[in-house]
Amino acid sequence: MIPNAIDINVDVGEGVGNESQLIPLISSCNIACGGHAGDTNTMQNVVRLAKEHRVKIGAHPSFPDKENFGRMSVDMSCAALFKSIKDQIDNLTDILREEHSTLHHVKPHGALYNLAAVDEKVAHVIIEVMKTMIVPIKLYVPFKSVIETLAKSQNIPIIYEAFADRNYNDDLTLVSRKNKLASIHNEDHLFEHVFNMISKQQVKTITGKNMDIKAQTFCIHGDNPNAINLVKNLRVRLKNHGIEIR
Repeated sequence: MIPNAIDINVDVGEGVGNESQLIPLISSCNIACGGHAGDTNTMQNVVRLAKEHRVKIGAHPSFPDKENFGRMSVDMSCAALFKSIKDQIDNLTDILREEHSTLHHVKPHGALYNLAAVDEKVAHVIIEVMKTMIVPIKLYVPFKSVIETLAKSQNIPIIYEAFADRNYNDDLTLVSRKNKLASIHNEDHLFEHVFNMISKQQVKTITGKNMDIKAQTFCIHGDNPNAINLVKNLRVRLKNHGIEIR
């Protein structure tokens, strides 16, 4: 049965400056909080936009590596990684408190997200950070991932995430950005990619295989050069199939 609503999330506060155009189109956002991008001003501005448009707010922590935009693994101890992630989320929650808003979810960024999907040590650090939160905060995770399994075992509430603008390998990992086929820029291709995951719970991989997948939220990267048009087109075409964004 095809759901009548899905969530669309976008990574924001990363220096692109297109939040005022993107946020009215989506239902949840992931705000960079100092690891790979973002500072007090950008976080505050995006939080206010999200509040205005009733968009769910998430923290988007990463390896502390602005030079590489958080897209490369950083060799650091578990204790150091724990502190970095916790500090980044705390930076955002401090602003949320000042703005009388709340944190809905956490979604790791870039290399941290990809590693947590397959690496138990990294996934465990993220889970330990989640366990420090006073109220249960949802964690965006990929289907059939290491971090999904750990989160379930620790009673961390999860939301399955898939990527609208990225292609998949047969093992459900994302195609490396070094591959020219990693990202999806064509509106027709993106809609077919997403609608297949919604309607059939399957994703066509880069080799042409159809693999089972679950997703409740779909990400379009805010730094995708065609992000705004992709989101606009996807909204219209999903609505034509009776699927709302919320």
